[in-house]
Amino acid sequence: MAVENWVAKDIAELTEFRRDLHRNPELLYDVNRTAASVAERLRAYGCDEVAEGIGQTGVVGVIMGRSNTSGRTIGLRADMDALPIHEETDAEWASTVPGKMHACGHDGHTTMLLGAAKQLCETRSFDGRVLVIFQPAEEGGAGADAMIKDGLFTRWPCDEVYGMHNRPNLPVGQFTINEGPIMGSVDSVKIVVEGVGGHAAMPHTTVDPMPIAAALIQAVQGMTSRSLDPMDSAVVSLCSIHGGDAFNVVPQEIEITGTVRTLREEVRDHIEGRLRTLVEQTCAAQGAKGHLEYTRMYPVTVNDPLGVERAAAAAVEVAGEDKVARDMPASLGGEDFSFMLNEVQGAMINVGNGPSAGLHHPKYDFNDDVIAWGCSYWTTLVRQRLPIT
Repeated sequence: MAVENWVAKDIAELTEFRRDLHRNPELLYDVNRTAASVAERLRAYGCDEVAEGIGQTGVVGVIMGRSNTSGRTIGLRADMDALPIHEETDAEWASTVPGKMHACGHDGHTTMLLGAAKQLCETRSFDGRVLVIFQPAEEGGAGADAMIKDGLFTRWPCDEVYGMHNRPNLPVGQFTINEGPIMGSVDSVKIVVEGVGGHAAMPHTTVDPMPIAAALIQAVQGMTSRSLDPMDSAVVSLCSIHGGDAFNVVPQEIEITGTVRTLREEVRDHIEGRLRTLVEQTCAAQGAKGHLEYTRMYPVTVNDPLGVERAAAAAVEVAGEDKVARDMPASLGGEDFSFMLNEVQGAMINVGNGPSAGLHHPKYDFNDDVIAWGCSYWTTLVRQRLPIT
């Protein structure tokens, strides 16, 4: 019930690697430096196969166990990309790239999985095959989906797949997980209210999209509270509005953008349908045209009950029963590991990052004390799921 001893010999190297990634953040699929660093280390560790360019810039390492009588493969996934945020931590290892920073801890996620990969290559103390998956573009680019479409699970079929994310303000050395929906679907919305422009002194000759947009925004705000079961979770947030260029001209159209988050696919379907009806009918009632562009980005992240049981068992061996909570509240934030869980049985667990600014905050930083816990979790999970008999 502790961090495994092998981590101690590598912790300084892993910490410096994490800080190097933090100094050099890259966005979405443009993670060429990060991916090259990961692939270089996987080869140096002795991975049996290292594939680059999966889903544009993803990296996959294959590690064979001491034996393969089980014929089983488990996948372990980490994300590599940063965020378009200006860092305000003043850390010695702060971002050197203006407007980019690792504000979600993907530098730590990548480091923890690399540390585990090194240990797995050195010991081979498992029966089967381990796939270490380093994906780009989790932050809005659906990199997991891109890797899947590029043959991730057809080229390397997996029996189970697992992910891990850090959780700010959960104490270091603690883990939290839950079964079922744990993170929301992520959809983007663009609404165009098309009226008839004209001189502001003669509004009777126009179809002014401004009051129509205002009415539509009001209608959307009340949509979920009056059309959904109160026990269902959904958020519709309209976050930007653009239209018009002059103080004395009624604009021809107004564009509104926003996001929709739900925890059930049926609710997602309902929201899209209801939103489409509101846009079309609210605009039509006032002589305008309403257009809705609804883009489904990430599905709901759903932890499989068996996957949760297995992930929690590894965390308990590392941290102790009292340090593993199985009642993690669901979040309407999105996570593209959902694509992988839709293909392969598994689960995502959270590991404590200690006292910390929140994710996506300019003062956030991954806590290097977490590295040893994450490495130990990954290797313990492999040993439990692929035991040598």
